[in-house]
Amino acid sequence: MQRFRWILTAAVLGSATTLAAADAPKPAPASAPTKTNPSGVDLAGIDKAIKPGDNFDGYANGQWRKTAVIPADRSSTGIFLQVFQTIEKRNAELIRDAGKGNPAAGTPARKIADYYAAYMDEATIQKRGIDPLKPELNKIDAIKTPADLARVLGGGLRADVDPVNATNFNTEHLFGLFVTQGLEDPSHNVAYLLQGGLGMPSRDYYIGADKEMVAIRSQYQTYIAAQLKLAGIADAEAKAKAIFALETKIAQAQLSLTDSEDVHKANNPWPVTAFAKNAPGLDWASYFDAAGLSKQKQIVAWQPDAIRKLSALVSSEPLQTWKDYLAFHAINHSAGLLPKAYADLSFGFYGHALQGTPKQRDRWKRGVGLTNNDLGDAVGQLYVKSYFPASSKQQVQQMVSNINAAFAEHVDTLDWMTAATKKKAKEKIETLKVGVGYPETWRDYSSLDIRQDDALGNHLRAEAHEYQHQLAKLDQAVDRGEWWMTPQTVNAVNLPLQNALNFPAAILEAPFFDPKADAAANYGSIGAVIGHEISHSFDNTGAEFDAQGRLANWWTPEDQAHFKAAGQRLVEQYNAYEPLPGLHVNGQQTLGENIADVSGLAIAYAAYHKSLNGKPAPVLDGLTGDQRFFLAFAQSWRTKTRDAALRQQLVADGHAPGEFRAQTVRNIDAWHESFTPKAGEKLYLDPKARVKIW
Repeated sequence: MQRFRWILTAAVLGSATTLAAADAPKPAPASAPTKTNPSGVDLAGIDKAIKPGDNFDGYANGQWRKTAVIPADRSSTGIFLQVFQTIEKRNAELIRDAGKGNPAAGTPARKIADYYAAYMDEATIQKRGIDPLKPELNKIDAIKTPADLARVLGGGLRADVDPVNATNFNTEHLFGLFVTQGLEDPSHNVAYLLQGGLGMPSRDYYIGADKEMVAIRSQYQTYIAAQLKLAGIADAEAKAKAIFALETKIAQAQLSLTDSEDVHKANNPWPVTAFAKNAPGLDWASYFDAAGLSKQKQIVAWQPDAIRKLSALVSSEPLQTWKDYLAFHAINHSAGLLPKAYADLSFGFYGHALQGTPKQRDRWKRGVGLTNNDLGDAVGQLYVKSYFPASSKQQVQQMVSNINAAFAEHVDTLDWMTAATKKKAKEKIETLKVGVGYPETWRDYSSLDIRQDDALGNHLRAEAHEYQHQLAKLDQAVDRGEWWMTPQTVNAVNLPLQNALNFPAAILEAPFFDPKADAAANYGSIGAVIGHEISHSFDNTGAEFDAQGRLANWWTPEDQAHFKAAGQRLVEQYNAYEPLPGLHVNGQQTLGENIADVSGLAIAYAAYHKSLNGKPAPVLDGLTGDQRFFLAFAQSWRTKTRDAALRQQLVADGHAPGEFRAQTVRNIDAWHESFTPKAGEKLYLDPKARVKIW
């Protein structure tokens, strides 16, 4: 299961495996003009030569796409970059100004200033070379026994908590840790162990048969050797070959993204003492001791078959190969904080080869991104204070309330759902905890040591600090108000286990949300985002959890059969889309997001009409209210993506590309009434063929 359900695709966001490639959040990019027309719609972006019924995305965004240029340092462009770039500039000013007035040592402002200064001090980073990484490399070099290997692997375990980068659980550490409430006991936090161990975005990059994947594998092996050579490690070519062979075996051991999303396959609480028997090969006692987990009574094995196979690899593969693997990943993970040659090599592979991006991002942008990653709540407090007024929060909260109410009312109209299931669904809506703008409780960084001359050390200590924060939750009551995104993140998230939503302040910006804009545009943009996240509580994964976030079947057999049948029709609809020659959208892999798009759009539309209070919508710029609503939705998903990045998204992400998300409208009756597509046009669906989930 995706532990998080968010509005944006991680691949289009530009997430990657290493710091050099993923050193800043990289939302789905955009060079689109801000909506300034009375209608709230970008009229200039519309291509009237394209029939809405043939390609609504092309109609709504065709003129924009003809002139849109993907920035050289980006893998794609679209509306999200427009918003992100605004937020990035604001954050840069806040971070640069944090040191003004010489704030006292230990204060959040001082930590922000010192962290950014250390990253921007290229001369010191260049002078120190790889020395800051030597303690970690020395630990690896000192491995002599299987117990030593287990301790180093356990000491490297990190908390996999970033929703933007948590799409398929991959981490270059052999396993990842996730801490949240139990699947069957929502009152206690538990530890989940997840598959990991890969340096490329997903297992498909290692086992895919098409020529593009084969070519990438060759480039990756060359990249491994280049980093090892740069670090002065002997026999780099031979070691790179062995490392790649080991990662290929790791990939073959892993579950697919679709299988990993099946929560029923994930509910495997193992006593800590049973890991040695259930998954022999790794010295689990030494591993858990080094990871700080030895006192736990049980840990949930999310992908038990993968954990068994990965553990077996620890004992079956030569110790030296594991040492070389760990040394490479130590370098790879920190490449963006090492001298320029390391960072450039990393960008060459992760940025250019994997995503087709020609130019590395300016250093100040990477510095802002890293500061946000490691001191996110500290920067977030500054952001909220400066850019998110209480009036905006209140207005968005009202929209959320309207959309929630529309969802509840819509449930009552479902002729296929029994009264018993309707009651449970409405209970879940009523208990949904929605966070708007920022968290109620801010993260405490007082114990995090930040130094003005230690860029790499600052990041590694921040990672360890986050890991300890997650471990500490194991001894605390569940906090349903916990946020998993910072306020300055251009995204939104549904948390199935918490039955909660987060809408960060940064996405509550024009053109998604404009407090002065026409209601149709706001409901079509941010309203559909809100509806999307609410609907995730009722998608193919969210529907498995009850009002308390407990894994529980609250459906009658008949209702569940209808729900799954509707989902299968949506799978088939998306399977037909072909973004690249021979490469289709995976309807099953993207099912949860597609359900949320369809249901969220329908509910946002109902809420828009509810907001009119029975009055007719005005005609603005020659467009009816419904036309503005659907155009605003489609323009929110305008994207233009490099082929390499699009390929990564298709194989490694749970979201369909933006152009196909815009085509969601074909399932909505009101869209057919507003744009009158004719039978035979590509998007036209007979009323009986339109997929209605909720």
